[in-house]
Amino acid sequence: MKKWLQFLVLISSVSATSVLLASGGFSDNSTRQMPAVANAKWKAECSGCHMLYHPGLLPERSWHKMMAGLDKHFGENASLDVATQNEIAQFLALNSADKQDNRRSNRINQSIPASATPLRITETAYFTSKHDEIAANTFKRKNIGSAANCVACHKAAEKGDFSESQIRIPR
Repeated sequence: MKKWLQFLVLISSVSATSVLLASGGFSDNSTRQMPAVANAKWKAECSGCHMLYHPGLLPERSWHKMMAGLDKHFGENASLDVATQNEIAQFLALNSADKQDNRRSNRINQSIPASATPLRITETAYFTSKHDEIAANTFKRKNIGSAANCVACHKAAEKGDFSESQIRIPR
């Protein structure tokens, strides 16, 4: 009977540990993936020209600066009416890297000096460290185009899912 009890304790311990590991670990902000976010105007306006960048990829100050310069948005005039611009700016700010409680956004935010306000995700230390093993010419492939085209390799990037197990680099 004693061996049976020891066996049950062992099985219970293994099961509990498996559940903790499968859920991302022991801390509250251990979730790797960014939460799903949605805003109809953000989706309609931003995805019309490029992939939908998850707000958790940059800090609030970066999104504010980007939204304030839409008339010169990476060489394009992406101006919006005031109400739409304000709604999208507020959405981005509320869901920015410095407002998220997930490991990926926290690490992105920590990789950006407080004095910096990057507009390009590809210029953050987090991005460069995660992509340092990829040759620059890989990003120039026809099916990728640039390092900014996250969905070329990360199919669920627009949902904030950058799981390494899901990466497929086009040839």
